[in-house]
Amino acid sequence: MPPTAAEVRQQFLDFFAQRHQHTVVDSSAVVPHDDPTLLFTNAGMNQFKDVFLGRGNRDYSRAVDTQKCIRAGGKHNDLEDVGRDTYHHTFFEMLGNWSFGDYFKTEAIEWAWELLTEVWGLPPERLYVSVFAGDKADGLPADEEAAELWRRFVPENRISRFDKKDNFWEMGVTGPCGPCSEIHFDGTPDGSGGHLVNADDPQVIEIWNLVFMQFNRGDDGTLVPLPAKHVDTGMGFERIVRVLQGKDSNYDTDVFTGIFEAIRTRTGARPYGADLKDPLDTAYRILADHLRCLSVALADGARPGADGRNYVLRRILRRAVRHVSQTFGVQEPCLFEMVPAVTQSLGPIFPELIQEEGKVQAAIHDEEVAFHRTLGRGTELFAQAAAEAGSSKVIDGATAFRLHDTFGFPVDLTQVMAEEAGLQVDLQAYESEMEAARERSRSGGGAGDDADLPPERLAALAERVAATDDTGRDSHEGCSATVGALLVSGNLVEEAQSGDEVSVVLDQTNFYAEMGGQVGDTGTLEADGICVRIHGTKRCGDFVLHMGAVESGTLRPGQSLQTCLDVERRSGIEAHHTATHLLNLGLRTVVGEESDQRGSLVEPDRLRFDYATSAAPSPEDLQQVESLVREAIREDLSVAAGPASLEAAKSIRGLRAVFGERYPDPVRVVSIGPAISELLADPLSDWSNRSVEFCGGTHVDRTSEVDDFALLGEGSLSAGVRRVTGVVGAAAKQAHHTAKMLSNEIDEVAKTSDDQFAEAFALLLKTVDAAIVPLSSRARIDTQLVPLRERAKKLRKAAAAGSRDLAIDFARQLVPDSSGIVIARVDMAGDRDALLAALDTVRGNQPEAPVLLLSADLEEKKVSIVARVPETGIARGLKAGDWARCAAEACGGKGGGRPDMAQAGGKDPTLADAALEAARHFANERLA
Repeated sequence: MPPTAAEVRQQFLDFFAQRHQHTVVDSSAVVPHDDPTLLFTNAGMNQFKDVFLGRGNRDYSRAVDTQKCIRAGGKHNDLEDVGRDTYHHTFFEMLGNWSFGDYFKTEAIEWAWELLTEVWGLPPERLYVSVFAGDKADGLPADEEAAELWRRFVPENRISRFDKKDNFWEMGVTGPCGPCSEIHFDGTPDGSGGHLVNADDPQVIEIWNLVFMQFNRGDDGTLVPLPAKHVDTGMGFERIVRVLQGKDSNYDTDVFTGIFEAIRTRTGARPYGADLKDPLDTAYRILADHLRCLSVALADGARPGADGRNYVLRRILRRAVRHVSQTFGVQEPCLFEMVPAVTQSLGPIFPELIQEEGKVQAAIHDEEVAFHRTLGRGTELFAQAAAEAGSSKVIDGATAFRLHDTFGFPVDLTQVMAEEAGLQVDLQAYESEMEAARERSRSGGGAGDDADLPPERLAALAERVAATDDTGRDSHEGCSATVGALLVSGNLVEEAQSGDEVSVVLDQTNFYAEMGGQVGDTGTLEADGICVRIHGTKRCGDFVLHMGAVESGTLRPGQSLQTCLDVERRSGIEAHHTATHLLNLGLRTVVGEESDQRGSLVEPDRLRFDYATSAAPSPEDLQQVESLVREAIREDLSVAAGPASLEAAKSIRGLRAVFGERYPDPVRVVSIGPAISELLADPLSDWSNRSVEFCGGTHVDRTSEVDDFALLGEGSLSAGVRRVTGVVGAAAKQAHHTAKMLSNEIDEVAKTSDDQFAEAFALLLKTVDAAIVPLSSRARIDTQLVPLRERAKKLRKAAAAGSRDLAIDFARQLVPDSSGIVIARVDMAGDRDALLAALDTVRGNQPEAPVLLLSADLEEKKVSIVARVPETGIARGLKAGDWARCAAEACGGKGGGRPDMAQAGGKDPTLADAALEAARHFANERLA
């Protein structure tokens, strides 16, 4: 009886772990939080990229894993092939074994053959291999070493040689790479498929790729040898299950049968029939694949959105929704109901799918509901465009853009619909339409930054100096250190003189290198006659780079320096970092367990915290969060930090970690309240009411040193993620004090008489708008202002009755200035009718004078502008529309009108006088 999918996976892991002493490593998330060059984790090597580049290390030299991968966007994109063949998927598992400077080609090839033929019993005569044929452009010879090793197992006629396209593996445009050797399985009936190797034939498929990682491709395209040689193998899990179960398609295995059944049950469709041409069977395959992809990505923290990887997920989900609606005939959200089938299949090996199932379903449901609102109308628009295409058989770019922009149809979905109708999409015209609106996800990082050294220079640095000892980074006291190396623009230099920008590598330091959201330290490095001003500290591999400028003296390797930390700045950072941990706890307590940290920034004068949530918190929630943080500060709790084994630390109930982050072993734990030893002695107690986190940053010793806390801002960052900001210490106290003062001032303004109220209230609103106060106080202040706003509204209504007569009386007194124009401010609380009455009055008294009148309303934050120009003024070059627009733009507004009569509005009444001056200058220029 053939093995089940779960048995195949376990047999692979056991083979390398038990027979060949590999460490079983968990899959990393498909959302690569620490690699901006990737949309998704698309290969098993992604989580080990830092090792290949020489910037990281592991406490093992051999590893085996099954890695979650998504290829849907970027260089590796299988989305268009899904459902149309037997073996492409957007989500798949990559089984892999790894050597980090340990074994190389001999062992990799021997063990691959052993597993395939001896453990799994595949017929040797059904296996073909390929090796790298070399590349003249890159100066690479053919991989004859691998070919010779393969001759021990297969005859020469089953060894093929291919160029860089097929047998040189590269993760992207830049990065680690090397020649590879592929193993292909011949599934033809008579085993005669040798000529179909790499021919993209479903009967002869690649099942295993052995990559011999030797090079790094730089930004300029050149290849540089890596510091050490590694092995990176990848076996498509779904493909090997198909081979071992004797099936003709990946979709015919038990990897997919449970999901197909869930689709059939919910939609009421006939069972899956495995026909590659049948539209319903194709839709079955697409839905099953997309459900797996979405479930895994959402469980790992991604969310459908408007750009980057989030937009890729939206495209995938909307393709699936369209198939449910048009192919299966279900006109309501139902994909979310099929998620448990994916959980049942993948949850045992990837437990986050079980833990996050509810969130995954909620995210899919919300997106289904949103797309269903426009799906029908978008489909109608497409049908109309298809009918109008006629003999051209082309959907025009403007329609494709409208489908995208108005109805949410990704252009690739429009292409699929067009293909089904025998049409094409004018992509060039579509791109022209999209050019102004499209925003692509772009990776960050400065190429010239010393903290991002290419591997060959990092290796050269490692040959010269030992790793930086920064175990003293918690200390404010300076230390005596020796200069190990100097870097200028990424190049090692032997000296740096006064005025030079330089990165200094020391043998030891107490400077904290930017990491985990905490900014790096600043300060100076000093010796007799030498001073280096450090403006930032970053980590590069095992080294801490002190980046700054030489202010005096000449700096050389071997010199002794004293590190002098900017202690005041560090203290502010530490207080904000400890407050961030308390804020994390407060959000978990009030918002709930779903509030996983998504990111943070800790600076000397502020903090920022991003967290996951399905709904915006209420003002009451935010006030409670702030109160919990302030209460913890008043409790004067101890802040403890110390190492623990990763396994022991993970067992602490209530411990918090950054979603998707990779942690070392041992890991540093920061606890506010309980001692680390107390947590480890009793990890299963409920510590969820205490702040316990993995953290490598610096903190205060006791919470009372934070002094105070104020939550200043809150808002949406992206779908399912929100951001809060806050301050501590004196800034927090000032914010709370300002709130109290404003509250008192509101009470005082409420007592003013009616004739003084309008002016007093306008000034109060200006003060309130400019004030920095806690969010909790802002809500209270807004409530206090409600009756004052009502009073102001009543007074304005009463004043409006007499404002027209007042405006007319004022206008009768206006006369042209020396230039023959009338420009005046008529403050009638922005009453445009009164302003027009004044304009008519001036026109009656001064029929040949150009007139511009302005009225400002401080409370409503608006400016009304009217202008009139007689024929004589128009003939001289002054037009009322241009004149009014000039005045409006000077106070933040817009408007215009006819040459003889115009109206406009501004948004900033404090700039009313400036607007009048701008109008006067404009008129004088035109009439000169």
